[in-house]
Amino acid sequence: MVRIWAKVVKQDKILRQYMFETEGVTDYSLFFDYLEDICSHLDVGTPVLLKTHLFNYAKYNTVKFTKDDFIEKIDFDKLVLENALT
Repeated sequence: MVRIWAKVVKQDKILRQYMFETEGVTDYSLFFDYLEDICSHLDVGTPVLLKTHLFNYAKYNTVKFTKDDFIEKIDFDKLVLENALT
């Protein structure tokens, strides 16, 4: 099972959150699909997913997307994804 806790954060306060869940094991080739689904539920734009984001998630079980990772303007400080199964 894949469980990712997603949080939209502004000034260290959680504005919105969502628990993404799907069956199977974490498949990093599908991580962008996970990210799109999460962003759709949180009603935010989808950030650019780089290899470093995947490495951070795989190694540290968390990844942070800041305003530089989004193409459109955002009204929050960061989008944080955490592995909820650790």
